[in-house]
Amino acid sequence: MRNIYDNEFKVMIVELFNSGRSTREVNEEYGVESSTIRGWRREFKERTGDFTKKRELSIEEQELKQLRKELKEITIEGDILNKGCRSGTVSIFSKSDR
Repeated sequence: MRNIYDNEFKVMIVELFNSGRSTREVNEEYGVESSTIRGWRREFKERTGDFTKKRELSIEEQELKQLRKELKEITIEGDILNKGCRSGTVSIFSKSDR
C-alpha cells in the first residue's frame, strides 16, 4: 500500500537530510525509503522549497505534452477504424458498395 505524506512532513524529511543526516538514519527513524527521500529532495529543489507548487513547463515541454496527447488520440482513432475494417462495419465508407 502506498503512503501519502503531507507537505510539512516532506519538508521536514528533506531538511533533516540536508542538515547532514544520512538517508539510512532518516529511513530508520521515520520509515521513509531512501529512494523516496532522494525523490523528495529533487522535487524540493525544483519547486524551490514547496511541494504544493507545480513546476512550470517550458515551451518545449508544453509542446511535447500537446503532441503526445494528439498522438494518443490519433492512435485511438486508428485503432477504432482498424477494428471496424476487420469486422466489416466500415463498409458504409466504401465506394464499391454503390
